[in-house]
Amino acid sequence: MSRRDRKRANRSGDKKSGKRAKKGLFARMALFYRQIIAELRKVVWPTRSELTNYTTVVVVFVVVVMAFVAGLDYGFSKLSLWIFG
Repeated sequence: MSRRDRKRANRSGDKKSGKRAKKGLFARMALFYRQIIAELRKVVWPTRSELTNYTTVVVVFVVVVMAFVAGLDYGFSKLSLWIFG
């Protein structure tokens, strides 16, 4: 049997072979949560001043876009009132 045939046989073989499939439900859940904690430890969290700056930028941007959309809405409503009377 060639190397390629063995790889193909392993891929199409029994799906329960391997370490992961032998673990129970709670063991897999525990592994999942441990991996979540490990990834959260890698996150670079912003400082309080950075968070304040980011929040301010987002709020100002939302207010500007909201004012723009409100202006368009007001303009289109006046235009449709003028056209259709």
